[in-house]
This record gives sequence, C-alpha cells and structure tokens, in this order.
Amino acid sequence: MNEARASVLQTAGLARHFVQGGERIDVLRGVDLSVGAGEIVALLGPSGSGKSTLLQAVGLLEGGFEGSIRIAGAEAAKLDAHGRTVVRRDSLGFVYQFHHLLPDFNATENVVLPQMVKGVDRGEADARARDLLTQLGLGHRLTHRPSQLSGGEQQRVAVARALANRPALVLADEPTGNLDEHTADLVLAEFLRLVREEGSAALVATHNERLAAKMDRVVRLHEGVLA
Repeated sequence: MNEARASVLQTAGLARHFVQGGERIDVLRGVDLSVGAGEIVALLGPSGSGKSTLLQAVGLLEGGFEGSIRIAGAEAAKLDAHGRTVVRRDSLGFVYQFHHLLPDFNATENVVLPQMVKGVDRGEADARARDLLTQLGLGHRLTHRPSQLSGGEQQRVAVARALANRPALVLADEPTGNLDEHTADLVLAEFLRLVREEGSAALVATHNERLAAKMDRVVRLHEGVLA
C-alpha cells in the first residue's frame, strides 16, 4: 500500500520560525513524520524542544508553517479556513495537559457537545458519550460537573471528548502532565487501551521516557529536528 494512503498523518519539511528581538528562532527545522493508521507514537523531547509547536501545526491550529501537512488524505495547504475546521472536527481529537472542560456542563454533556457540532443526533451522541465514559470508569460520574471531579477524572472526560467523533488521529500534549505519577499511569493506560479499541492513531507529546516506552513507537524531537 502506498505510504501516503497508509498514513493518517504525514509531514514533509515542516518548519516554523519566529523573530524575537530582531533574532530569528527556528522552532521546527524540516520535520518529516508519518503516523500510520492505528499506530500510537510518542513524541519525546524536553521542554522547549518544539513538541507543542509541532502538535499545533499538525492540529491545524495556527498558520505560519512551511512544508507539507497531510491528515487523513487532506493536504492542509490546499484547505481554506472552513476546510481546516472540517478536518479538525471530523478527523482529529485533542487532549491537552489541562482538561479544558466546559465548567457549566456535566461530564456527559462535555462529550456530547463536539458530536452535536458535527451534526450527530442528540440521542446517539448521548449514548456514545455514556458508553465512552463508562469504559473509562466514570459510569457513576456522568452527571457531575468538572468542579466535582478529581484531576484524573477530568482527564478521563477529556479523553472521552477527544474520541467522541471517532477521529482518525488523536493529538495529546502532555496529557498526564498535571497528575501525580500513580494517577498518570492509570489515565495513560486507559487512554492507550481506548485509543486502540477505537482504532484511532495517536501522537502523544511527552518528556517522560517511562510513559513513552508504553507506546508503539518513539520519535525524539531535539532543537526542532526529529532524531
């Protein structure tokens, strides 16, 4: 099978620089990366290595990048603003270090909302949300708001929300970075299990070697270049 068709994410020559105080700072310097369907890849690197910038690029969250980004067969450079929004909605899921749940909505509603934005029927969206949350051990917390949940529970809801629309690719930026080691291990194990069961691919940014070793493959980012 052709590599581009086998990959849900493919970048070629991806670069990003900023100018600060009259000085050019190269954050990404020609990143070539491929993530296959169903593959979970750890993006390992210290703080400041460009991990978050790379995830913002492939998540189509901001412009100013050079090179090619192809997601689920769509070339980002050929998409207008609406096209990028559709790709983010239909093909991508996001998990951040902080959960970013909507405080006025309960756990189920936080997972229902992205599905309704996509046009999924409310009843179907509700059933999907309840199923995902139950699989993550939150069947007894479905009607609790984020402020009523522990840090680990909040991140589990964020994982369910990321997977709600059955994305081809989940992008996770230090998804357990705000949790203690024991809770982080539990949440990561549940995240990896559910991503695999759902058949999604994932690119997970972390600086933790131990957590990275639990994934299918590790790529290392150092000074804007993949090792």
